[in-house]
Amino acid sequence: MERFLELVIASVLLAGLYATMAYGLGLIYGVLRIVNLNHGGMIMAGAYAGWYLHSEFGIDPYLALLPVGTVAFLVGMGMYRLLVHRLPRGAAGGVQSLLLLFGVWLVMRNIAYLLFTGNDQTVHTTYATRAITLAGAQVSVNRLAVFGVALATLGILHILLTKTYFGKALRAVAQNPESCTLQGIRVDRIYALTFGLGTALASVAGLLGATLFPFNPSFGAAELLKSFVVVVLGGLGSVAGTAIAALILAAVEVFPTAIPGFPTYLTAALGFVLLVLVLVLRPGGLFGQRVLG
Repeated sequence: MERFLELVIASVLLAGLYATMAYGLGLIYGVLRIVNLNHGGMIMAGAYAGWYLHSEFGIDPYLALLPVGTVAFLVGMGMYRLLVHRLPRGAAGGVQSLLLLFGVWLVMRNIAYLLFTGNDQTVHTTYATRAITLAGAQVSVNRLAVFGVALATLGILHILLTKTYFGKALRAVAQNPESCTLQGIRVDRIYALTFGLGTALASVAGLLGATLFPFNPSFGAAELLKSFVVVVLGGLGSVAGTAIAALILAAVEVFPTAIPGFPTYLTAALGFVLLVLVLVLRPGGLFGQRVLG
C-alpha cells in the first residue's frame, strides 16, 4: 500500500509539469490552428535562461519564473509579428507554419550548442536534495514546489480565459474570427497575445523541468512529443481536460516502474502507445473537442 501511495504521489506531481508544458501548445493550436513546433525550442530556452540566471547571478529558479516568462511572452509576440503573421491562413498556411517553426527550433538549438556546448547542465539549489514525508512517502521539496507553481499557473490561466475580457475575446476568436472582426475585436492582436502566452508557458515549463532533470540543447524534443500526447488525450479544450490527460500520461509512465524487471527506458514509449490508441479509437480525445475554457 505504501508503494502504491508513492506511485500515486509521483504521478500527480509529474502531471503538474506535463500540464504546464502542454497547455501552451494546445492554446496556440486552439486559437490560431497552428502546430507550434518551436514549442520544444522555447522549453529548452526557458531551461537555459533559468540556469544562467541562477549560476551567474544567484537568482533562485522560482524567482526567475516571472522575468523568464515575461521575456518569452515578448519573444512570442515578436515571433508572431515578424514571422507567423506573414503566413497564409488555411491548410497551406498550416504546412508552411510547420516548416517555419521547425526551422526556428533548429536555429535555436544550434545556437545553444554554440553557446553552451552539448554538455548536460543542472540547476543546483540548496533545497534540491531535501524531502518531506507525505502520506508515509518521502517527497522531494523541489517536486512539490514545481507542482505548486504548475497548479498556480493553470489556475491563473483558467481565470484569465474565463473571467477576463481577453479570455472571452480569445474564446470568441477561436470559434469564429470573421464574426469577431465585425464586433470590433482586433483579431490579429488576440492572435499575437495568444502566441506570446503560449510561448511564455513553454518557457516556464522548461524552467520548471530544469529544476528536476539535467538538460542540454536537445532538451525540449521529448517534452514536445509529450505535450502532443497530453493535448490529443485531453482534446482541445479546457484546463481540467488538460490536467486529467497529463495525470493519465504521468501514471502510464510512473506505475510500470513498480514492475520488477521492467526496462525504465520503455516508460516514455508507453505514452506514445496510448496516443496511437486514442487516435485510432477516439480521435477527438478522451474528453472531446471544446473551445478553450
